[in-house]
This record gives sequence, C-alpha cells and structure tokens, in this order.
Amino acid sequence: MPDHAHSSDPAVQIQLDRLAALSPGRDILGLERIAELCARLGNPQLQLPRTFHVAGTNGKGSTCAYLRAILEAQGRRVHSYTSPHLVRFNERIRLAGTLIDDALLAALLEEVLDEAADLQASFFEVTTAAAFLAFARTPADDCIIEVGLGGRLDATNIIPPPAVAGIASLGIDHEAFLLAPEAGTPVDPAMRIAWEKAGIIKPGTPVATLAYPPHVRDTIAARVADVGATLFPEDEGWALEADGEAFHWTSRLGSVAPLLHPRMAGAHQMRNAGLAIAMLRLAPDPQPTDTEIAAGVADAFWPGRMQRLGAGPLTALLPEGAGTWLDGGHNPDAGVALAKALDGRAPLHVICGLLKNKDAMGFLRPFASHIASFQAVPIPGHDHYDPGDLCRRVRSVLGIVDAQPCDDAAAALRHIADHRAPGDVLICGSLYLAGVVLDLNDEWPV
Repeated sequence: MPDHAHSSDPAVQIQLDRLAALSPGRDILGLERIAELCARLGNPQLQLPRTFHVAGTNGKGSTCAYLRAILEAQGRRVHSYTSPHLVRFNERIRLAGTLIDDALLAALLEEVLDEAADLQASFFEVTTAAAFLAFARTPADDCIIEVGLGGRLDATNIIPPPAVAGIASLGIDHEAFLLAPEAGTPVDPAMRIAWEKAGIIKPGTPVATLAYPPHVRDTIAARVADVGATLFPEDEGWALEADGEAFHWTSRLGSVAPLLHPRMAGAHQMRNAGLAIAMLRLAPDPQPTDTEIAAGVADAFWPGRMQRLGAGPLTALLPEGAGTWLDGGHNPDAGVALAKALDGRAPLHVICGLLKNKDAMGFLRPFASHIASFQAVPIPGHDHYDPGDLCRRVRSVLGIVDAQPCDDAAAALRHIADHRAPGDVLICGSLYLAGVVLDLNDEWPV
C-alpha cells in the first residue's frame, strides 16, 4: 500500500503527490514494470558498486544498519536503500553515508515519474528506480539494498547477482501477498514464505542465513542448490554465544576476537549483527578487521527498534525518571522478540496501535505477561484496529483487564501519567505509529 509520504519541502511534496496518485491501491508483485522502468532510465541497477541484498520478515532493516556501520567503520562510502521511512521519505535513500537531500530527491522522483507515467508502476517500484538512479550517479564503495516485500518478485530483485545475499528472521506477515500458493510452489505457509524470500538467491551468490526449523532450512537449501549458490547458515557455518548483553562471534571462515557489544537492545539484535558479520565474511576483499567489526556493532542504530526515546515533547508528559521505549514490531515473531527483550524487566505500560491486516493477538500474546496496562491508539492515515475494539479483544483474549482506548499517543501518555502507577512505557505495534511518535517527540532519523 502507498506509504502516505509527506515532505516539508514543496518541490518534494509535488512529486510525492504525483507518486501517490500514480500508485495502484495495493502493491502488485512482479518484475515486468520495474524492468521496463529501469530500461527507460538506462538500467541504473547494472551500475551499482559492490552490493549486499537483504531479505527477511523481521530484522532485515537492523541487519542493513549493522552492515552499514561496520563498512563505514572501515572508512568505506556506503549507499543504502531501506523501507519504510518513519518520518521523512528521504530516510529510504542514503547516498555515500548521507540521507538524500530534498533538491536531488525532488529531481530524481520527477525524472522517474515522467518515465513511469504509462506503466501503472507502484509506489515502491518508482521509489526503487529512483534509488538505483541515485546510486548509479553517485560514487560509493558499497551498496546495501533491503528487500521491500517477499523477495522473488520484489522490485529490488531486478539487480544482477550481488556480492552477498542475506536472509534474516522468517515468519508470517503480509499474508495477502505471500501466502496464496501458485502452481509448483510450497503449500505450507512457513515453507512458502521461505521460498519467496529465497528468490533473491542468484547463481554464484554466497548467502548467509539465520538458523531455521528443518523444513524452512531445507527450502532455502534447495534454492541454493538449484542456482549453484553457496550457503553459510547460522549454527553450521557461523555461531554466536551471548555473554550478558554482549556476544562472541565464531565461524568456519574465522572468528572475531573481541567481545561484541551491540548498541541495540535484545537477543534478536545480536543475531541480526551476527548475520551482518557473516555476510561480510562472505564478501570479496577488503574484509573489515576485528576492530572495525567491533566498532560498527557498537555504533549501529536503527530507529524504532527497541529505541529508548530521549527528552522531547512526548516524553515530557511522563513523570521524571520514567523510561519510554519505542518498537515498530507488528507480527507474531516480533512479539516473541519483544518478549525476550523485556525478560527480566518490570511490567510496562503499553501503548499500541496496529494495522487492521495484522494478527493483533498473535503479536501481543508473547509478551502479555509484561503488560501492566494497555492503551490502544489509532494510526493516522492508515486502516487500523479501532482502539475500543482492540481493548475489548485484549480483555477477553489475553485477560488484561486494565485496557483503555485513547485518541493518540500523547493522550495515552497523559492517561498513564494521571491514572497509573509509575513505570516505564512501551509504544509498539506499527512502524507507521513509530514514525508519528518520533515526529511528535522531535527525534527525526538522520
């Protein structure tokens, strides 16, 4: 679906309005339109520097952040393309380490939209083509590309074989697009998802993955064998061992000597960092040193993922000393990761908004025992669960009696401050909600 992009720059907003009007009402997967659009633009996807391609249901954005941080610790200039944006559309395209500026973004979108006028291209396809064009015209050493949806038919899959592919955590999400079996494809939902994600694996491409259940692992291994790629999976090829909030990384291609201390919280972030290191171990030279890997892991940050909010207009609504955490997770696997991240913490006051097409109880159930009170909010501009209905479901299904609908995140924070015992707060359920919160708290991603 279109991402309701807005910009304070008038020239950019003109192009974003064109983009919204051009996009179909829902994403229609396929490579025909993006192939034609890129051909009209001179095939910029064929002019990229050393490229890392990352797929997954959860964690792929964080994996990209670790990749970029480690490469930049090497002193390399790195392009990156990620989605969705949280506050500003510019967040999607990073050129040689810096977010694309408004003037260049407006010009690129205009150029691509002019070429796409008769193609019925989607929001994401136009954005992807604009990113490729920007990357082809700006010198850099490396390029990191995050898959948008699925993998096999995602617009980013128009690229030639990358230096390395990576597949992060796999789970059920985007059911409307990825779970309808086609002739010759797996019927089992988990295998179907894995089959779609593995579609980014191209001939001769080394691919690093996390560890998965046997039937999922075998689905990916079959794709690797079919195209003549090389598989480097967690547990068999590489491994990490947690040591408190740090970890050791070892592999059959060489280990990292120092203990690694990720800035981002949670055991799932250690695995995302581990995957990024595995991808770099597969890449052609120059390889990062252990010192550069340690520096990158410690510096990497991805907004809206168990992010502790700083001082701002929203956090000022809570009593002094209350911590406010923000996480954009929205599916059952994200709920499991949140439960692990919250293990050992006192129960939190939760503020939650969820899109209507998400499994609300599947997301909330894993960490229900960590919820001291529940405040449901809408997600402006998107089809979301009605806060009152969500609270009724939380009470009846999860047994959380203290559930209150609120008009927005600010109202929910005021409600917690006025009516609840002191405690930390978790705002969660949607990256769109995370973007609204960051904007209101004056914490724009940079």
